[in-house]
Amino acid sequence: MDSTLLLIQRVKGGDEEAKAQLVKENEGLVWSVVKRFFSRGQDPEDLFQIGCIGLLKSIDKFDFSYNVKFSTYAVPMIMGELKRFLRDDGMIKVSRTLKEANYKIKQEITRLQNELNREPTLDEIAKRMEMEPEEVAMAMESGMELESIYQTIYQSDGSDVYLIDKIKNEEDESEKLIEKVALMESLNHLEAREQELIRMRYFEEKTQAQIAKKFGISQVQVSRLEKKILATLRNYWTK
Repeated sequence: MDSTLLLIQRVKGGDEEAKAQLVKENEGLVWSVVKRFFSRGQDPEDLFQIGCIGLLKSIDKFDFSYNVKFSTYAVPMIMGELKRFLRDDGMIKVSRTLKEANYKIKQEITRLQNELNREPTLDEIAKRMEMEPEEVAMAMESGMELESIYQTIYQSDGSDVYLIDKIKNEEDESEKLIEKVALMESLNHLEAREQELIRMRYFEEKTQAQIAKKFGISQVQVSRLEKKILATLRNYWTK
């Protein structure tokens, strides 16, 4: 186990000195995210302090079962904290560079899916893009555009269905990204059909009814299969 993970273990045991050391050792990581928001008209030091809040949250919430590097986990958490801060001030805007990187990554993921006949891992994407995994995670997170909760997403029986109708509860967007990263890392442990179901459900955000129609089975069967697959993945993560 590397020194960072050992420090996180100490933090979870209540060691405040270990937490302070982790923050100090990751100041450069915070600044690497913060500098992407320098054009927003905010004081860099203020942004750094907000970024540190995201870093502290990532330290507290880090789960060893995700099987990803701490920095890979922390980047979207830091960015999420900064985006919430700027969004509250009505200033959020994703840089053109990040948007372009996100677009290229999506294209590369599609190519890798076709080559490998499975979902590529984060490391495989990073290697193909000649980027660090943390940079890939940051670019992917930047693609989560903010949308009005009253945006019409589709029509059902002649009536508009709004985004708010899909929301069951409020979830931390950064946590959702980390779950996707963990899923991406472990999909190659599934059979082809199981990979397809998880990809449609969690990456394409298809409904169980839509998946059932494509697979030619009932929605109940999709629900049972999904629960079985997630149980398999949980066992993999906790090994």
